[in-house]
Amino acid sequence: MILATSIFLITLAFVIWQPKGLQFGTSALIGAVFALLLGVVNFHDVSVVTSIVWDATLAFIGIILLSLVLDEIGFFEWCALHMAKLSCGNGHLMFIYSLLLGSFISALFANDGAVLILTPILLAKMRILKLEPKTIVAFLLAGGFISDSASLPFVFSNLTNIVTANYFHIGFANYLLVMFVPYVVSTLVSIGVLWLVLRKNIPLHVNISLLKNPNDVLKNKTLFYLAWPFMALLFGSYFIGDAYHLPISFFALGGALLFLGIATYFKACKPWMTIKTAPWQVVWFSIGLYIVVYGLKNAGLTTYLTHILEALNTQSHTIAVVGTGFISAILSAIMNNMPSVMIMDIALHDIPNSTLAYANIIGCNLGPKMTPFGSLATLLWLHVMAKKGVKIGFWEYSKFGLLVTPPILLIVLLSLV
Repeated sequence: MILATSIFLITLAFVIWQPKGLQFGTSALIGAVFALLLGVVNFHDVSVVTSIVWDATLAFIGIILLSLVLDEIGFFEWCALHMAKLSCGNGHLMFIYSLLLGSFISALFANDGAVLILTPILLAKMRILKLEPKTIVAFLLAGGFISDSASLPFVFSNLTNIVTANYFHIGFANYLLVMFVPYVVSTLVSIGVLWLVLRKNIPLHVNISLLKNPNDVLKNKTLFYLAWPFMALLFGSYFIGDAYHLPISFFALGGALLFLGIATYFKACKPWMTIKTAPWQVVWFSIGLYIVVYGLKNAGLTTYLTHILEALNTQSHTIAVVGTGFISAILSAIMNNMPSVMIMDIALHDIPNSTLAYANIIGCNLGPKMTPFGSLATLLWLHVMAKKGVKIGFWEYSKFGLLVTPPILLIVLLSLV
């Protein structure tokens, strides 16, 4: 247990701090190699881990590729400008609409897509609007939070969703049926709590005349109008895939490559540059860190967790759901939600309560917001903002996250009961 824990903690430290530009995926792979060399895991374990995460990872890459192509043609900037214009210059309405937009994009293009694409766009627009630094930070904190708290409704909305759905063989339609209400509750409660906490930093009026006309940012209007029916058909294909038990990555990655081909035909993007821009480090991160985490499973950590979860399951259904969600949330806040969701999935495997798998997802999606290193999306969000000149310290973020996350998490978990 000591060796497996040490390898995990050192790997996680390198993933978070990225010394001398060492990327998070590379750090995870190095940790996996050490786990393999030191006997914490074996080659069979590597095969098992790969079988668990391959679909989630390829689906994620597909969603990000599609997002990048849409970003190239101005799709997300058009949405952001429409959101701002719709507010009619009311700062509080703009705050609410920006979070609704973040919720929509997080649901359809995954939490990491919302962070990588929407954050720079919103930041650029807020600077054009000449908003004060504290207002910009308020909008960005809220946007970063909603990217994870709203990543619940679809299997593809978060890597944790895909991993858990695949692990427990949950179909696309069944998943949506259970998680749609928690998604709506999470979005509405998140907006309400975030507004209460940050309202003093939101201006009453914003000069939206400084912004461009939304149609002026479209780089290819034909492809833009084509994108809407294409995404509708792609969304429908997930239900077809569900009926025939096809991997979600078949449609997510296949659809992205098809749209990339269409965009190339219209000369709306450079395919090689778009593929190169995709966050391939996530692939190495997923496989590498999961191998390291599997070493913790071999050392018996999941056995301890199973005992705790079994004890919770003997209590009322509400206690079992809330308890499981908060355990997942605390683990995610401490050691990142990617390893946490896998550890919890393994621990829950033999417990006869399917609702606890969904509680695990909710805990692993919202819980990470309590710390800056709780999720990959937050790490990417902080990295994107730092490159744009906006820096939020560890304690500043943690105070915010610890204040807003627990009440939202509790209410969302109760909506699952």
